[in-house]
Amino acid sequence: MSRTLLTYAEIRHHQLRQVSFEAVSAAAHIVQDQDQIVTCLFYGSAEDPAEVERYAKELFAHGTKRLYTIAHTDLETYHAEAYFQAFHHVVTTVQPHVILLGHTALGRDLGPRLASAFQAGQLSDVTDIQQQGEHIICTRPLYAGKAVEKRTIQGSPTRPAIITIRPNNIPLQPVQDTTPSRDVVALPYTPPTLRSIVREVVRKTSGKLDLSEAKIIVSGGRGVKSAEGFQPLEELASVLQGAVGASRGACDAGYCDYGLQIGQTGKVVTPEIYIACGISGAIQHLAGMSSSRVIIAINKDPEAPIFKIADYGIVGDLFEVVPLLTAAFRDLLQKQQA
Repeated sequence: MSRTLLTYAEIRHHQLRQVSFEAVSAAAHIVQDQDQIVTCLFYGSAEDPAEVERYAKELFAHGTKRLYTIAHTDLETYHAEAYFQAFHHVVTTVQPHVILLGHTALGRDLGPRLASAFQAGQLSDVTDIQQQGEHIICTRPLYAGKAVEKRTIQGSPTRPAIITIRPNNIPLQPVQDTTPSRDVVALPYTPPTLRSIVREVVRKTSGKLDLSEAKIIVSGGRGVKSAEGFQPLEELASVLQGAVGASRGACDAGYCDYGLQIGQTGKVVTPEIYIACGISGAIQHLAGMSSSRVIIAINKDPEAPIFKIADYGIVGDLFEVVPLLTAAFRDLLQKQQA
């Protein structure tokens, strides 16, 4: 029996988020002979058609076979009621067996709404997904990353399985040739009577790389001592084209915005490289970054717990070490580009 696997493409700053492609790749992990991977995309009615065409081309290149679009002024920015109505319409039209969303703010909000509406099962924060016979096997961390569980889930056209994918964990499928004909279906949309409206969206980190999708993160803890102490970290992150994060201690001390917080009560990240500067390594912080591919710790205290999970450690003053690293990486990158 053939199945339809539905993914959602998120847009941020007029770019498709990386997790949009990772959701398609996750679908490819469980696709079978007659299955079809489709994607839905919502955007404001004023969106440039050329940008929509670019979105479609990128999604087809990563493995989507059909793209369903809905355009309306209500969908210009995320609104829970409007997006739920649009997604509900897509699901009833497409009747997918599986829905794959990014484990982002949008996915964490929209997934449970859909699960409730369709009386469906949901698995969240999945880091790996495989097909075994009739079952979909999902892997996800538990207890702040101290344990890992494997769960099975099944879906049907009337009760689809809903899965949210942790960003930066599913390898992308090889980019394909998009010259064959592409199937884009524009769906009608009947807006609901909204109980609230979005007047303004204020982004304090507008234009900066999203922590959950960054390949390299440079994080600071209480050891940075002040807001100005983050400047060397920002310079290193800029050279490495990475993002800046922080521990809860640094946020509580007022050194940086809580939007940068990584940990059990902040964001969970899995970058290729995580550089912890002046972070002691409290268990709450480790819960948010211990799955990073490579962890580099810089701390004056040789007994700091962060060194127990670090792949590389530097015992020293971050205000001396970080500028040296920045200069060394800048020189190396300039030589590679020459």
